Amino acid sequence: MDVKSNKATLPLPVRRALKKLGTDIRDARRRRRLPMALMAERASISRMTLTKVEKGDPSASMGAYARVLFVLGMTDRLAELADVRSDDVGLAIDEEHLPKRVRRSKRKTAR
Repeated sequence: MDVKSNKATLPLPVRRALKKLGTDIRDARRRRRLPMALMAERASISRMTLTKVEKGDPSASMGAYARVLFVLGMTDRLAELADVRSDDVGLAIDEEHLPKRVRRSKRKTAR
């Protein structure tokens, strides 16, 4: 599958989120006054890969995004992406399956 068809199959909200992530990464790098060459070197990726990351290209690996976030000091945010405490849908489903009442278990007596 080529990259162009891969982009076309991504849902629009995903493409927008990746583009925003890339733009935010680029802006964070620029605020830190880090040239692309230095940023790529520190992240152990090529400048071409850094360009893909900053454009929000889905063909850039998750590892490349993670390395760049590490260099920017934002690894903690990466760890929070799918945190169970932020999973409102999952928490709501769990809550629906809570028992209506809780009974004390019958003790087995030792004979």
